[in-house]
Amino acid sequence: MRIVKVYGLTIALLVSLCLSFNLTAKEYFVENKQAYQNIAQRLKAGDTVTLKNGVWENFEILLSGQGTESAPITLTAETKGGVIISGQSNLRLAGQYLVVSGLVFKNGYTPTSAVIEFRRNKNELAFNSRVTEIVIDNFNNPDKQESDYWVALYGQHNRLDHSHIVGKRNKGVTVAVRLNNEESQQNYHRLDHNYFGYRPTFGSNGGETLRIGTSHYSLTDSHTLVENNYFEHTNGEVEIISIKSGKNIIRNNTFFEARGTLTMRHGNGNLIEENVFIGNNVPHTGGIRVINRDQFVRNNYLEGLTGYRFGSGFTVMNGVPDSPINRYHQVDNATIENNTFADVQHIHLAAGSDAERSAPPVNSVFRNNLIINTSGKHPFSVFDDISGITFSNNLINQAPPADIEYGFKRQEIALQRNDSGLLTANGKAGASSSLQSTKKSQTGVSWYPKKAPETAFGSGRTHQVEASASALLMAIDKAQDGDTLELASGHYIVPKLIVIDKTLTVKARHHGKAKLSFERTALFEIRDGGNLSLHGLSITGQYSPDAAGNSVIRSQKWGMLNNYRFVMTDSTVSDLNINHSFNFFTTGKGAFADQITLVNNTFNQVTGDILSLDSEIEDLGIYNAEYVTLTDNTFSQIQGAIVKLYRGGTDESTFGPHFDMTGNTVDTAGNGKRNKRNASLFLHGVQVTNIANNEVRHSAPVKVEHTVGEPITSITNNVFEDTSAPQVEELRMPGPHTATLHNNRIVASEKR
Repeated sequence: MRIVKVYGLTIALLVSLCLSFNLTAKEYFVENKQAYQNIAQRLKAGDTVTLKNGVWENFEILLSGQGTESAPITLTAETKGGVIISGQSNLRLAGQYLVVSGLVFKNGYTPTSAVIEFRRNKNELAFNSRVTEIVIDNFNNPDKQESDYWVALYGQHNRLDHSHIVGKRNKGVTVAVRLNNEESQQNYHRLDHNYFGYRPTFGSNGGETLRIGTSHYSLTDSHTLVENNYFEHTNGEVEIISIKSGKNIIRNNTFFEARGTLTMRHGNGNLIEENVFIGNNVPHTGGIRVINRDQFVRNNYLEGLTGYRFGSGFTVMNGVPDSPINRYHQVDNATIENNTFADVQHIHLAAGSDAERSAPPVNSVFRNNLIINTSGKHPFSVFDDISGITFSNNLINQAPPADIEYGFKRQEIALQRNDSGLLTANGKAGASSSLQSTKKSQTGVSWYPKKAPETAFGSGRTHQVEASASALLMAIDKAQDGDTLELASGHYIVPKLIVIDKTLTVKARHHGKAKLSFERTALFEIRDGGNLSLHGLSITGQYSPDAAGNSVIRSQKWGMLNNYRFVMTDSTVSDLNINHSFNFFTTGKGAFADQITLVNNTFNQVTGDILSLDSEIEDLGIYNAEYVTLTDNTFSQIQGAIVKLYRGGTDESTFGPHFDMTGNTVDTAGNGKRNKRNASLFLHGVQVTNIANNEVRHSAPVKVEHTVGEPITSITNNVFEDTSAPQVEELRMPGPHTATLHNNRIVASEKR
């Protein structure tokens, strides 16, 4: 009986405590900002605050208080996704056991350094707190170079999970784990089941998706766990994840068609395991980059990756002897085992070797890995002494380099795909046959769509346009994103600047029969949200203002946030000569094109440049276009350059610019007295250049200036008539240039 009585007393006491708690915990339904402020200072453990559905504009939310593990303080939405936080808004958490869920941040930007911050200020941090099922969608500062974080984790034992984070376009790391005080070190944060969607190419340093630490605190351990996240098209820069601290675990994440790498930039003793990288042969898709001491890389799966150098499928770096904390520490005691590399184009060992980075890897092992390439060649490139890496029990289907062949068994390997679609070799080598990739559907939130990152040209409706400027202007105004305007034959003399702020195709109903002239300083201006495709048109500058500096097309003059695309095919452009410096295309400062493509067009009588893409002259690693492609065009009487493309500075974190010029005919270009570059083509700091099968006559020379990043330049099979040979100069590296010049003909013609 005594035992029953004791249990009876215990049960009664528990019931009493529960009733007491239920009486003290409160639920608040908040309808406006002032109502939230009225209760925010008195929240107690167990309290729940529910925000009414609707748009909350210019709302700086501070959730603070002392919850407990069993009774956290909670902030949530009336309906998940029903509360839109817009304008200049943010969220800060400070205290213990705080939980926020269900909010959507869009149509605005943070007025402070972060959208979501696990601290109130430098002295009041969050601990044991959680942000879950949050959406941050294109919540960008309108100044692209103004840096902020979208999520900044401080304190310890905090969690970011099941959130949807997409579309960061301004400078700054998307999610940052900060270690800048003792209370934020050895933090044991957890980031799991998040969907990291499209982050467009930023065009300079500062576009990482996730960074853990900084170089200043890189010898400090973070113990952050990053698992079961999905990274899709996170293309900001060469580092998708930048680890700059120690003892972190990056596990079972999926990287899908993501340009860049998971990089152990600083810090020691990190574990990289069970991650899946699917490149589908998309350019610059990368895998893992190893730097520093005691790194473990095991049981990862990498397939269809095309990246090279610092962005390759797998990279082991050279270090700097006695490296300062912010440079490259030598790879020491790295364990690289049981990984699968399937059609990975490049595995770089001792990468970055130069006069500064002269310390090769030491005390490291590369074992039990599976390397399968269907291209007929192995993926390895060796840049320095790799005797400090011991190779053993690796399986490969192509002959490896001679200096590491002792550690590989070459044979044809029967492969099959497991339930996740990953190739396995039945346990003979490589990643485990039971490895399961994290699926996109397992991440983010179920109530917010994971949309395609951009609208395709021609994906909307087609509209017929009568042959008048007013009809054209009205059609452009009414068109929806992705629509096509088909112009009737006739002459369109356009009196206004045409603003392009949507994805739009303008084409002639009958090839060459729709003629466009314009009476303003430009015909088209591409603004945020705009992408333009022109096809089969005839464009003339005959009615343009008699003033210097006109353009047919320009991007927004300054302050452009969104990347854009411009394509023109099968069109003619003439008489851009009413005054000097009349360009066909002029970039605004800060504007960035994912793609500028010219195919099978004719340009005649131009007093400026065809493509003027050199507005970023501060040498900060910023540039104006990622891919510039000229194919089968004809250029004649061009006083400026065909292209001026400039990327200055010494930063090595970008992929481009890329320049391809193939099959074009150039007659008299670059000789104008205002062309200060004295070049028909001027390429400075371009990372990948291919100039092939062109005929260039009576023109200024092609000038290429190499800066950093081991640029790849190929100038082959061209004819240069009455034109000097191409000029390639190394501006920073000693010795002869590294460009490939092959089978070019330099010929002199009879006097004209």
